[in-house]
Amino acid sequence: MTRPSTSTAAWQPGMPGASNLPSGPAGRPAAPSGDGNGPQAGPPTVTIGSYPDYPSAQRVVDYLADNRFPVERTAIVGTNLTLVETVLGRLTTGRAGLVGAGTGAWFGLFIGLLFGIFTAGSWLAVILVGLVIGAIWGAVFGAVTHAMTGGQRDFTSASTLRAAQYAVTVDADLADQAQQLLGRMHLTPTGATAR
Repeated sequence: MTRPSTSTAAWQPGMPGASNLPSGPAGRPAAPSGDGNGPQAGPPTVTIGSYPDYPSAQRVVDYLADNRFPVERTAIVGTNLTLVETVLGRLTTGRAGLVGAGTGAWFGLFIGLLFGIFTAGSWLAVILVGLVIGAIWGAVFGAVTHAMTGGQRDFTSASTLRAAQYAVTVDADLADQAQQLLGRMHLTPTGATAR
C-alpha cells in the first residue's frame, strides 16, 4: 500500500492540490484565498476614541449615524476582556427539580396549545394536561440531572463578558470626517490612537 506524499510547506496560491481537498459535512471546501494564511484583512482602521463603558461608545456611533456618517464602516472593539461568573445561589436537587418543572411546564404548555388547536373536544383540558405532564417530566429530568453531577456544581450562576475599554474604530479614509463630527459632540474619549 502506498501513502500519498505529504508536504510540510503551507499551501500557497497557484500550488496544485486545491482539487484534492477532502469534502466535509458542508461539501467540498474552497481553496484558501490570498496568501493561504487565513482570512483577508480588511481596510486599515483608525481608533477615533476609547471609552470606559459600552453605552459611551454606542452613543458615539449613534451620533455618527445621526449625522449621516457611513456607520457600516465603523466598529466597537472591546479590549481586555474578562469573563465574570456571578453566583446566583445554592442549587439543591429539590431546587433543580423546581427549575426543571418550570421549564417543563412552559414546554408542556406549548405542546398543549399546539394539540389544543387541532382538538375537536375540550381544548382547555388538552392544554392543562400538556402543562401538567411537562411540569412532571421537567421536574424529574432536572432533579435526576443535578443528582448525576454528584455535588460537583451545587450553585447556579450567570456568565458575562466585560471589557475594560471600548474603542470606536473607523476605516482610515474616513477618520478625519469622523473626528470632525466628534469634535462637535460633547463626549470626551479617554484616548485616540491609530490601529
